[in-house]
Amino acid sequence: MLAPSFLAADLANLQAETELLANSAADWLHFDVMDGRFVPNISFGLPVLQAVARYAKQPIDVHLMIEEPQHYLSAFRDAGASGITVHYEACPHLHRVVQQIKQLGCRAGVALNPHTPVALLEDIAADLDVVLIMSVNPGFGGQAFIPNTLKKVAMLKELLLDSGSEALIEVDGGVNMDNAGPLVEAGADVLVAGNFVFSAPEGPVATLARLREHLAGLEIGTEVSTRRQ
Repeated sequence: MLAPSFLAADLANLQAETELLANSAADWLHFDVMDGRFVPNISFGLPVLQAVARYAKQPIDVHLMIEEPQHYLSAFRDAGASGITVHYEACPHLHRVVQQIKQLGCRAGVALNPHTPVALLEDIAADLDVVLIMSVNPGFGGQAFIPNTLKKVAMLKELLLDSGSEALIEVDGGVNMDNAGPLVEAGADVLVAGNFVFSAPEGPVATLARLREHLAGLEIGTEVSTRRQ
């Protein structure tokens, strides 16, 4: 599954970007929220999500890179989020927050920073719908992919299988044509791509189609989930 990241979109023309993606190969629209505290940057908030949701045809995948996300979950659901992902590092009471997201009727995800081991999710893996592996340090777009991510995705896939979890593995940061195939082969189900999609000379729709075609041509040895939530 492909999830173009609005962090790299033309911010002065988000309606046009959203409508352009409506008939593209995008499965989700990835929406990064940053508070300037958990990460050293400030991005979108609730009014922007509400505006985008009016024109979105795909589910909106909201990634909360914020402190104390539990205070804002219902507001983001009401603004248009189909799925809400919070950071392990920002939630001392993670199980409670995951249950809050589920009670709101949203897909519940947990994100891990590059330094955070996947083993820390062992006791909650069965409760999750998505695990988001950060393949760059969160806070800014356009960063280089961290190669260790491939090993981390494979380890997470094994943990999820062992725990009986059906959670999707999502990868965010520096995804491009070179690493997309290896990521899927390692076990990734959802690829988030920002600059690669929106900065491409041929435009986001053609780039997503090319990436879809590239992935469709791979011989994947592991079972890859095709559930679209």
